[in-house]
Amino acid sequence: MKLTPSRRTFLAAAAPACAAAQAVANPKPALLGGPKTRTTPFPDWPVADAREERALLDTLHSGKWFRGSGQNVKRFEEAYAQLTGARQALATANGTAALFISLNVLGVEPGDEVIVPPYTFIATVNVVLRQHALPVFVDTDPESFQIDHRLVERAITPNTRAIMPVHLGGNVCQLDSLLATAAKHKIPLIEDACQAHLAEWRGRKVGTLGATGCFSFQASKNLNSGEGGAILFQDEDLRERAYAFHNNGSGLRMIGSNFSYASSGANLRLAEWQGAILLAQMTRLQAQAKTRSENGAYLTSLLKQIPGLSPAIHYEGTTNNAFHLYMFRYNSEAFSGLSRDQFLKALAAEGIPGASGYRPLNTQQFIKDSLASRGFQRLFSAQRLKQWAEQNQCPANDKLCTQAVWFTQNMLLGPKSDMDQIAGAIQKIKRNAAALAKS
Repeated sequence: MKLTPSRRTFLAAAAPACAAAQAVANPKPALLGGPKTRTTPFPDWPVADAREERALLDTLHSGKWFRGSGQNVKRFEEAYAQLTGARQALATANGTAALFISLNVLGVEPGDEVIVPPYTFIATVNVVLRQHALPVFVDTDPESFQIDHRLVERAITPNTRAIMPVHLGGNVCQLDSLLATAAKHKIPLIEDACQAHLAEWRGRKVGTLGATGCFSFQASKNLNSGEGGAILFQDEDLRERAYAFHNNGSGLRMIGSNFSYASSGANLRLAEWQGAILLAQMTRLQAQAKTRSENGAYLTSLLKQIPGLSPAIHYEGTTNNAFHLYMFRYNSEAFSGLSRDQFLKALAAEGIPGASGYRPLNTQQFIKDSLASRGFQRLFSAQRLKQWAEQNQCPANDKLCTQAVWFTQNMLLGPKSDMDQIAGAIQKIKRNAAALAKS
């Protein structure tokens, strides 16, 4: 049928409007001249108000700034133990100190070996090296971003004195398997839960299942005092030894200040200022954790629908992911060859900041330099160090380090619509990936 002039005129007039509507529905990426997906920042971190101000002022005016004279640190330890279900807690100067104290009180000595993951912050390995022990790396399960529990047992030798998995990003390691392996070989398991406040395994808070559980309260953490840390214990005597070690060898059970000491040690105490801030921060902790958990689960439901993205899985026993980090793997082939760096650049242009995460820790030069030092050369035979170098291969982790993308925990503290914006920005990038790859 022929178009009448009136219909031609109508369609001609309607065409620009349809094109404009389509442009709004499928805008160009910001890097190619389109509008940004998000024009406002994500929630600030840390969150603070009159509660922190009052806590600091009360401590200031009390004149009791040291844990030996004040009550803030002690009150925090009691509250944190109650919150997590631990028998006792010990506050420490930082998360690194918590790990260092744990190694010492559990008897890790020069010449020993400690099993660690290669996908973690440097502190996990630094504390082992400071003991002049050998860090033995076990490859990563890329689906979960956690240590591959299936490979741990084969890494155990007669010199293994501890297994130290990391609940990376607030997700949880496969603790059933790891605890069974540790028990079978009578080796203590130290939970590095520095990023996993209120994460749970089968309904129990992480940090309460191993011999010790170590936490960090550094500025980026979900519970934050700028710097600070804690160790959770189920064994009273172990906590007493840890208290003495963190207090220059002076134990809690020792009466008075008579300059007698239970052991060697160091000054790794938390200050009253930080104890006061932590008590104030804890008033929001559970509500914030609930928001992160809900937003993290919703974001996963969105990103799983985008081919080329693989959000980190939870093991079957995980009853709560703390989402200190939201982590997923990015497959550039599914995005028309757009590299991860280009993807992150395009994402940032949309107002969505992302990070590429850790590099392979097991291949860092500082570890090779440490093992080549006089101390390590005296402690370990040339044959053992050669064997360590030959076995120090973590191919799954190497690949993960080229694919990982992170979002920080504060990005999960806003409304559900923020998650829609994140997914929408990624969808926009995917639709235009070929053009972005050429730009």
